[in-house]
Amino acid sequence: MLSPAVLALGATALCAAGCVWYLPAVADLRAGADRPASRRLAAAACLTAWATLALSAPLLLAAASWTALGALTVIGAAAALLLAGLARARRGQEERATRRAWAALRVRPSAAGRARPTRVFLRWFIPGYVVTAGALAVVVIGGTMGR
Repeated sequence: MLSPAVLALGATALCAAGCVWYLPAVADLRAGADRPASRRLAAAACLTAWATLALSAPLLLAAASWTALGALTVIGAAAALLLAGLARARRGQEERATRRAWAALRVRPSAAGRARPTRVFLRWFIPGYVVTAGALAVVVIGGTMGR
């Protein structure tokens, strides 16, 4: 069986390597209302899981009982799973609200009123091209007449 000090060292090393997950989660929580509620809940779940692992290292070094370590792990994992479940449910609500909002904004024009993309492009391109060619001609002709 491994020494508790070796387990604590492993937990600490794992926490140090896990910064790629918990630092963005901290940024999401610090952003506050700039992030959706589901994302903040997911960030809280991530931080709870990593904090559970981080708190296990001092308990291992303090030679706490395996019961205390197990209780910390179970409580931390349960809290993280609860927050992750709430985040997933909230994400579904947000996606449904977004779909409803976009559906309300969509206007369904009649088939006769629809313009083909090619025609719309040509209606804007040809006059722009004519104006540009005319301006270029004025510049070129004006430049040669002044000599």
